[in-house]
Amino acid sequence: MPQKHPEEFIKLCKSVTAKRPKTVIDHILEHGQITTEELKNKYGYNHPPRAVRDVREHGIPIETFRVTGSDGRKIAAYRFGDEIKKRFRKLLGRTGVSKKIKEFLIDKYGCKCFIYLEGMGESELQIDHRVPYEVGGDGENAELNPDDFMLLSGSANRAKSWSCEHCENWQTLRKKEICLSCYWAYPADYSHIAMRHVRRIDLIWQDKEIEQYERLKSDAKKSGQTIPEFVKQIIEKAIRRKDPQQ
Repeated sequence: MPQKHPEEFIKLCKSVTAKRPKTVIDHILEHGQITTEELKNKYGYNHPPRAVRDVREHGIPIETFRVTGSDGRKIAAYRFGDEIKKRFRKLLGRTGVSKKIKEFLIDKYGCKCFIYLEGMGESELQIDHRVPYEVGGDGENAELNPDDFMLLSGSANRAKSWSCEHCENWQTLRKKEICLSCYWAYPADYSHIAMRHVRRIDLIWQDKEIEQYERLKSDAKKSGQTIPEFVKQIIEKAIRRKDPQQ
């Protein structure tokens, strides 16, 4: 059921013109909430958390809760936060803050994706919370810590969104400490990936390195292996040469 909102808040909502966040905002204003199912089936957004983050980055508070989907399973739904006035003041002007955070991260870490370590143009990089907003929020302080965020390519952001959304911690537990030890928060130092006991390496070949990749691809095909299998075999042989006892 739609809620009544302060006039200033409505004015902010109406000022958003970008299609994706505007879709979420208009739907919630009309219906009181929007589900991941509606975002996917009605509006064609396959990564609902990204659409919701777009809304938050315009200074509009959104909270997540669970509802029953059409197949009887529990799914995520979103509505405006309960403490609208308080959070509205805190988050107002978030777009400008995001720009400053992005500039800080690029200056400190370089213009690259934190997951794939791929160098790219500034406009291609997206800001994302290391710990999903649905789990960690922005904390109680008005000042945001830039190191609580990361820069991701579009593909890395989509991969992270999908993995986080299907993680038990995101769905039910909501424990920040679990996220802090996850690959998607700190890919250089982690103990699990979305609560799965696995390890992962993402390799990118670009520019002159592409020729090396094509040779690797050809050799893997000749050996009857996939590229990941072939790379693992090369690494294993290198480790054995270094330490024959292993």
